[in-house]
Order: sequence, then structure tokens, then C-alpha cells
Amino acid sequence: MQVLPCPEHHQANTPSTPHHANSVTTVTAARSQPLATEAGLSILKAGGNAVDAAIATAAALAVTEPCSTGLGGDCFLLYFEPEEKKVHALNGSGRSPAALTAERVRADCSVTDDEMPLLHVHAITVPGACAGWCDALEAWGSLPMATVLEPAIRLAEEGFPVAPVVAYHWAAQAELLRRNAGSEGAGLTELLVADGDAPKGARAPRVGEIWRNPTLAATLREVAAGGKRAFYGGRVGAAIARLVAAQGGLMTEADLAAHADAKPTLDPPISTSFGGVEVYEHGPNGSGIAALLALRILDGLEPSPAEHGHNSADYLHALIEALRLAFADTRWYVSDPEHCQTPVAELLSEAYAAARRALINPALAAADVRKGSPVAGSDTVSFQVVDRHGAAVSMVNSNYAGFGTGLVPQGCGFSLQNRGANFSLRRGHPNMLEPSKRPYHTIIPAIATKDGELYATFTNMGGFMQPQGHVQLLLNMLAFGMEPQAAIDAPRFCIGGISNGSESTGVVDLEARCMHLPHSTRPPYTVPRSCAVHHCRGLALPLTSPRNPLPPLTTAGAVARERAHDHSSPHLAGGR
Repeated sequence: MQVLPCPEHHQANTPSTPHHANSVTTVTAARSQPLATEAGLSILKAGGNAVDAAIATAAALAVTEPCSTGLGGDCFLLYFEPEEKKVHALNGSGRSPAALTAERVRADCSVTDDEMPLLHVHAITVPGACAGWCDALEAWGSLPMATVLEPAIRLAEEGFPVAPVVAYHWAAQAELLRRNAGSEGAGLTELLVADGDAPKGARAPRVGEIWRNPTLAATLREVAAGGKRAFYGGRVGAAIARLVAAQGGLMTEADLAAHADAKPTLDPPISTSFGGVEVYEHGPNGSGIAALLALRILDGLEPSPAEHGHNSADYLHALIEALRLAFADTRWYVSDPEHCQTPVAELLSEAYAAARRALINPALAAADVRKGSPVAGSDTVSFQVVDRHGAAVSMVNSNYAGFGTGLVPQGCGFSLQNRGANFSLRRGHPNMLEPSKRPYHTIIPAIATKDGELYATFTNMGGFMQPQGHVQLLLNMLAFGMEPQAAIDAPRFCIGGISNGSESTGVVDLEARCMHLPHSTRPPYTVPRSCAVHHCRGLALPLTSPRNPLPPLTTAGAVARERAHDHSSPHLAGGR
């Protein structure tokens, strides 16, 4: 790739500060990357609808934030249709190779536990983003793909100044991209800058350098002209299969073509009532049910968490315990419904919520819930769009962990995700790796309605932080009456797994401003970003919180004396 020093006129546009909210009466898009927001707004101003603008934004983010998202990843989308006052869902996640089994992973990777390797080629699932974009436009869009992708193609061809946060994460993962130098079918410098002084002659682009990605532009032009079949069944699909095979993987061109030919997954979203609004999330294999289950548990808790005061110790204890119980269930039950049905109705029933609620001790933390707790972090992008008709889109697009596997198919301009790392290798587990199966998915867009009208559309990034962020954002707005921007800006917690990949220490990470507690400081941590659009009296308010970087986190620990069940059955009144 070619980069140039940033011209002075570009410097002012570098997204080095938070993108603050602006009120608009017709159209809006919320996103932490202004160039991507501009791409979405340009489509809205050209007469496109919310879905058109969402796909344009996703494509622009694939260009400007490849360290988080791209055509090598997956997407999930919720769409609010104002005419019918109905929320629709599109699942744009890919499946495992047809020839891949848990036994093969154990043999190839010398795995001795039940965890999938994070960065191995076997963690690659079929990239679902391209099909998701195409299917969304076909179902609800109003403009041709060529028009929708034009802003992203222009960014890739003409270049843009690399933002500070993006440059930081890009540099942090440069070695991952370099590790495959010389491998057959791998494009070393397609996501790096050729530099003779850098290790292996390549480095990440620096802040303010103009980054161009002509190979990604060519890929986007092929999608614009030929749709998803041009991607999965054409040059790009062949390049993906060739690279995976060279790395010892089993994904074939037939796996990719099968995804293009598969019927779009437009299953209805799942929802629950909380605080006077109806909250919608994706059903399994998405993990939005974790947020809904936590809300169900909190809704009947006595005393109400809000009575304790915002971010007080008692308030945080209630939310943390509810979310830990929710994760205990969802990390066991959430799976690909084509392979194993998740008991959604039972999990969200009042009887089951009451049984789980009864396990919360207001004075003590439950013992570490190993199997149900978050176990890994990820990098993701999310954004919201509302058009002049009141239609809204909440969307998340992700590689999972940064550049995913860091494998770049030759001539394609993107890296391949590692979403398959969320499979379990445990025999009998609903989410056990099987051929042609979708894994447990952390990316979860959300929409809330009130009396049938759009109330809010919101997301946050950060792997297993996402349902935690949804719950905290909604409590801030509904229980404490915060304005949406204040609700986003308020300090948050994140349960375990951020620093060391497990919750074996019983650690909860809190933003330092949250509480005055004795704490040990750590290096600054990038707290997951949030985006939301609050729809009020005909106004759509775009809100975003980059949260990169923040002061050190507070680390809070609690003595655990009561054990929560790992994966209590919703069919049992006792909650076991």
C-alpha cells in the first residue's frame, strides 16, 4: 500500500476527538468514524433510505477501520420499519467449513481443553458480511449496490488520513499481519506499508498518513457489479480458499459458494419489556438474549437497583450478578438454531427469571461462574442510521479480534476473521464445533420501541461487553432519566476476561471515574465504544462515545461464597 504525509487540509478532518452529537430533523447517522458517517449521510442526502446508508457506512468502515471490521468478517442488522411499526432482523454470520470437525481441530492444534484456538486457520468461518450487505439491500434497500458502495470505493482509491485510534490498534497488530510473510496466497503489504526499515519490510500506517487500498477498492467494485456471487464464487472466493488451504485449513470454494446460494437468514428478533419500552435483540446464534435475560432478572429485583443510586456499590453489585447469571445461561445455550435449538421462550419467561433472580445475594458475590463468564475480547464496529421516513437501522460489523486471523487473501485488501474461536470443543455442548455450523456470536445490534414507535437504536462494541453495555445504557436512560449522550458517557463496568482471557480471578473492570475504591491501576485500556440514536418528537439525535483511550480502570474484587450454577436449565423451577 502507498501512504503519503498528511496534507494540512486533511489534518482538521482527522478523527482525533470524540464526534459530538448534532440534532437533525430529517436524517442522521451515528458512528465514531466521521468519514464513515459522511459516507452514510451522503447516501441519505442522495435519496437513499436507512438500510442503504447503513451498508454504505459498513463499507466505509471496512476501508477506514480494517483493524476492526471488513469483508472478511460478519454482520448483524436490525431494521425498524415505521409503516408497520415492526422490527426485522438479518443474520449475516458465516458457517464453519463442511469438512471441519472438533476432532480435526484437536489433532491439528494439540488442544487439550475445550477452547478453540484464537488465531489458527481453523478459527476462520465463511465471511458473512458481503452476503449480509447484499441481502439487506435486496430486502429493504432502495438504491443499487454500485451507488451504495461508491463512497467506500472512493475512500479506498483516493485515500484518507489515518486516525490516531485506528493507527494505534493497527500498529499493535502489525506483527500479526507480518507473520505470514512469504506464505502462499497471502498479501503481506496489502494491509501494511512497505518500509525497508521495518521488520520484514512492512509496518502499519502512522497517524495522519494517507492510506490507500486499491485491492480492496477492486474487490468492492466486483461486489458492486456482480453482488455476493461475484465475491464468494469469483476471484475473491478463490483467493480465500487458496490462502486457507495453504495454511492447512479446510474451507473450500464450495463452502463459500454455498453461503452465497443460501437463503438469507431473516428470522424474527427476540424481545422483552423493560422500563416501559420493548427491547429487541437478535436471537441465537447471536447473544442478544444475554442482555434480555439480565433485564428480566433486574426487572423484578427488590429493592430495585435504581433505588441504590447510580453506580453505587449496591447498584453495580446487582447489575454484575444479573449479568453473570445471564452469561452462565447464554454461554451454554446459545448456538446455531439449525443444529441445536435454544430454549428462548423458557429463558425469557417470568418463572425462570424469578428463579435466577432468587440466586442474587445482595450482600455477597456468587462464586466465579467459569463456564458462563466472558472469556475473550474483540474488536468491532457498530453504527446507527435513521432516515427521513423514521426507518432505523442498528448494525454491527466485525472481524472478531482486531484483524481476525491476520490472514490477507492475495489481491483482496482485507483480512479473514476468527469468529470460529467462539465454538466449543466440548463434546455434547450445544455450541460444539460441527461442519457447516454458525458459532456463538457476540455482535448484537439493538432497537427499543415505545408504544410501537421508535424509541432508540443502539449498540456498543467490545465482544462480551456488548450485552453488558446494552443493560447499563438502558438503565441509565430508563431508570435514572439520563439524556442519551449522558447515558453513553457515564462510566461502565465490564465483567472479567478483559485482561487475561478468563474470569478465574473474579475481576470486574470499572472505569476509574466510577467509584472511589482502593484499586490497582493498569495501563490505559480501550473501553468499548458506543453509538446510539435517540428518537424523540421527530428528532433523531446521533450520539457516539469513542472512549479511546481512558484513564486506568479500577479493578474491584469480591469475596465469593455462594456458587452460581454454570448453565442452569430454564426447564427447572429451581434454576439448576
